Formats: sequence, structure tokens, C-alpha cells
Amino acid sequence: MKTYGFGIIGCGMIADFHSAAISELEYGKLVAVSSRNTDNAKRLTDRYNVDSYADYTEMLKRDDLDIVCVCTPSGAHLEPAVAAAAAGKHVIVEKPLEITLQRCDEIINACDAAGVRLCAIFNSRFTESTQLVKSTIESGRFGKLTLGDAYIKWYRSQDYYDSGGWRGTWNLDGGGALMNQSIHAIDLLQYFMGPVKAVQAFTDTLAHERIEVEDAAVAALRFENGALGVIEGTTAAYPGLLKKTEISGTHGTVILEEEDIVKWEFDPELPEDAEIRQNFAQKTDTGGGASDPRAINHANHRRQMENLIRGLETDASHLVDGREGRKAVEIILAIYQSSREGRIVELPLCCS
Repeated sequence: MKTYGFGIIGCGMIADFHSAAISELEYGKLVAVSSRNTDNAKRLTDRYNVDSYADYTEMLKRDDLDIVCVCTPSGAHLEPAVAAAAAGKHVIVEKPLEITLQRCDEIINACDAAGVRLCAIFNSRFTESTQLVKSTIESGRFGKLTLGDAYIKWYRSQDYYDSGGWRGTWNLDGGGALMNQSIHAIDLLQYFMGPVKAVQAFTDTLAHERIEVEDAAVAALRFENGALGVIEGTTAAYPGLLKKTEISGTHGTVILEEEDIVKWEFDPELPEDAEIRQNFAQKTDTGGGASDPRAINHANHRRQMENLIRGLETDASHLVDGREGRKAVEIILAIYQSSREGRIVELPLCCS
């Protein structure tokens, strides 16, 4: 099997998790990084003994570079992703794929035109508990799905927002507690429940200064399958709690707290249910990013990269392509529109 050469564009905090994941790949290796911040680049070049480029277009000329991870601020994903695709490199984009649907679509179209793979990072899909819940939904064991809820009661200090000029801005962050922090849980919710048909929402900035975006949001949802749901997302809930996803149907309820299954109840009960409750009770080994953005594990980034490599080797699809990555962005933009206009907003949105 081929060993794929990886490059990283943007060497801020999240690049540490990408580089750590790449270092553990059996069939991948980091060959280069690019950043306009020389200190950030040096952090990675010293650790992995790879080349550094101030201009990513120069890095993209390398013949040993197969896959590029875009780790720039959220609203600056488009340009390097399109350039990487044009250079014939497969593209991995850290969440969100981009901050408008038009920019998401430009990335998707560029990768389609170049014949390269596009992978959007939604690493929460790759936990054992997530895959168990997904397969259980698909088996029909929940009966008719009735409620799907996501609660992301996280905390970020004022220093967090003050630490980077792009944080808390519409142009580069694309939003606040929803677009930056809650997006993983929102992706999981629609992955479990299916497409969202309509939303009605409120957003506000309640606890932070000098930011343009929301630090608290609530939304009521109607899914295409008829089920209802709720999203609560905030960075103003001290001390920060693990994200919680609740799925209910006419024959069962499951509650996830990060990777832990804290409720698994079905009618009828099956012999394996007690073992599931026991085995998935203590799966979470980090703070899940609830109060510290560094308190996450890179293992699921690695699993997502492995999923992409398997797809490349077998010519099979991978789990989170660009169109999958676009879905959570669209839900969040609909929530913002609903809050701004004070009305129910139906999906799909017109590209904007």
C-alpha cells in the first residue's frame, strides 16, 4: 500500500492535532508545513523535522505531497483548498468547511473539477459510540424517531477571544458558539436524525466583550422525517460541560455525553444491552474541548485520515466528503438567519 505524503497549511493550534494524527498513520507521513507565522511553523518543523514554506503555493509544487490539510482560520479555507486541488492534491479541511455556502460550494466544485478527494473534518463521527448509535438507528430499533437534541454548554474565557484577531469575527470565524464550537455536535445530530427541514432560533452575545458573534444560541428544529429537536450552544456556561446528544424514538432513547453512553434503553431489551451500557460508560478520556480547546484527543482525526486513505486505496467513498461537511454549515446559517429575521427558516437555503 502506498505511503501518502501530507502537508499542512496554517500552523495554529489545530495543526498540532493534525500533525500528531499524521505521525501515527501507518500509510502516511508529514512532509511539509506552510505558515505566514514563522514561530508557529518552527514549532512543527522542530517536532517533525520537515520543510517549512512561507508561501503555500511553493509547497504545493512538491512531488511527494499527496494530501493537504487546510488548518487556516475558518473564513480562510477557500483559497488554499482551491489551490491545493488545482495542484492535484487531495484536500482535508478542518471544520467548518467554510463559512458561507457559496465558499463551501467553490471548494467542492474545485475538487470535483480537479478529480481529487475532499474530506471535511468531523472527527466526532469516528468514535465507537457514534458508530454504534448510527447503526442502531439504521437497524430500526428506535422505532419512529421523535426527538433529536444537541446540548453544547461550553465555556471560553475573554482571553480566548482576545488571543487571536480572527476569533469572534464574522469574516474569519464565520460565527461564534455555533460555527466554531458547537458544529461537531450539530453535525452528529443531523448524521443521526437526517436532514433538517426548518429552524426557529434566538442568538445573543451575553457574556463576552469585543466579539461580533454569538456566545449563546437556542434553536428549535423540525427534521424531514417529522421528528422535532433542539440545539443549545454556548461558550458562556462556566465551567463547561461535555457535549450531550439525545436521540429518542417510540421504542428507545440513547444519550451520549461526548463518547460516553449514559442512557441506553430500548423496548424490547436485548441480551447485549447490559454489556453496551457497561462498555460505553467510561469512553471519554479528555475534557472534550468543553472549557479548553486543547483538551481533545487526536485519535479521531487519525481515524478520519485512515478512512480517507482507505477510500483512496479501494476507490470507495469516505465518510465525510465535502457535501457531507456542508450540511452542518447550512443548518448553522439557517439558525443565524432565523435569529436575525425573527421567523421560521426552511432548508435548503439558497446559496449565500
